Amino acid sequence: MMYSKKVIKHFQNPANMGKMINPDGAGEVGNPVCLLPKQNIHISNGIREIDKITVAERVLSSNGRYSKVNKTTKRDYSGKILAIKNKLGKICLTPDHLILSIKLLPGYKYLRTKNKKQLVPAWHHAEELKKGDIILYPVLKEKNNLNYKTISIPKSKWDFRSKEIPNKILINSDLLRLFGYFLSEGYVQDRPSRTFISFTLNIKEDEIVNDIKKISKKLFNLDIAVRRLPERKTVVIDLYSAKLARFFKEILKNGAANKIIPDFIMHLSPERQKPLIYGLWKGDGCLNLKRAGARGGYVTVSYKLAQQIKILLLRQKIVPSIYVDKEKKIKNVNHKEAYRIHIGQRDSLIKLCSILGVEYIPRSYASVDSWFDKNFCYTPITQIKELNYRGLVYNLEVSSTHSFTSDAFCLHNCGDLMNIYIKVAKNKKGQEIIKDIKFETLGCVAAIATSSMVTAMAKGKTLDEALKIKYSDIAEALGSLPPIKTHCADLAVKGLRAAIEDYKNNLKLKNQNEK
Repeated sequence: MMYSKKVIKHFQNPANMGKMINPDGAGEVGNPVCLLPKQNIHISNGIREIDKITVAERVLSSNGRYSKVNKTTKRDYSGKILAIKNKLGKICLTPDHLILSIKLLPGYKYLRTKNKKQLVPAWHHAEELKKGDIILYPVLKEKNNLNYKTISIPKSKWDFRSKEIPNKILINSDLLRLFGYFLSEGYVQDRPSRTFISFTLNIKEDEIVNDIKKISKKLFNLDIAVRRLPERKTVVIDLYSAKLARFFKEILKNGAANKIIPDFIMHLSPERQKPLIYGLWKGDGCLNLKRAGARGGYVTVSYKLAQQIKILLLRQKIVPSIYVDKEKKIKNVNHKEAYRIHIGQRDSLIKLCSILGVEYIPRSYASVDSWFDKNFCYTPITQIKELNYRGLVYNLEVSSTHSFTSDAFCLHNCGDLMNIYIKVAKNKKGQEIIKDIKFETLGCVAAIATSSMVTAMAKGKTLDEALKIKYSDIAEALGSLPPIKTHCADLAVKGLRAAIEDYKNNLKLKNQNEK
């Protein structure tokens, strides 16, 4: 983030910084903003509830990269919270929490997406936002150029049947497709002296059967065993290698609810990730291109896998919508809670079909309510609910970017806290002036710089003159602020006005006591 020279000067050498003893007026503004305990945050190896995140872990920040957590905080809270929902998820948070977003201006002009794109994103308090405003989600930029993966699984001394397989394998499109098939349809049979990989497919999915056969032979020199079960309308593929099975279990996990995509795959380039998406979608996904509203769909019972697929799709500039199917019983069959990923926006569906090698010719005009630039996905708020809450709330202090990403949108870390203190005296004209002023601020570069500037501008002014200082005056005096930091200037003005208001209240109380 680029700051002007004046901002840096006031940050490095702030004017009037410090606590004032016995001030005539004191204004405290800002809040240690927080999230409810079970809100999920994207971390470097997946996703985790905020109350379980620890210092030194790395979280996905607004710049699309991972930043270290310097501090975790929690506190008791009683009051209003907001539940804000968009296509990607839902987050419950305190009203003052800052969200990277675009507030739409009034008028029919801003009902059109091309005009929304002209507006500049900024950090807005949650309570300032309304349904239809746009929320930003960072596109992951972490990349690696890993070409080989070591299989560091020793062969059991009791394993006399498994063929030897390479200790190092090439991370190519074949391997990534196989990983995708496993994540969707595979599992590891892990029993003493009988450990192998199985895939259960629809009996008509011969294309996948043949692909798994080809990949297994090419990469590992292994033959597959195929069992067709017409009565169940399934075909089962068994891949006999205990070492390979344990390798898959180690990096991809086992059991439908536990499946994950390992970091080394999540950080491959978007182009290299396409075969993985292909394998995933061929296994558990679908395309319905004939219905009026054509769409693609994917279902998994693994919450972590659903969130990782979302990250993969965003990197392909594909906008997903995520829905939760609650646990239910249908025709005496128990269905676990599942996560449905829908791709319905026309441009996104075209990109998905291209990855899957499917021809798609849209029949309707594009309906676009979400879009991308090189850094973010922009999606509208679909719902805001106000709730009452009493209990613990949590936050993170993040190095460098001062931001972290939930499963729905990007958030600023610990809220800025400002204390402004004033001493009041009268000038030769008998007017009340701010004779001295000091500040204490817990916050970012812009928060400290704006606190310093507001005190410098207010010192020596009459109270009426000080009350006329606007946040735009502070930004101009600092040589401009980045749009996403204008809230700091607004907070500084509020702190000054709160100190003056406190002085007037103290004076009124003093006069009443003297009568």
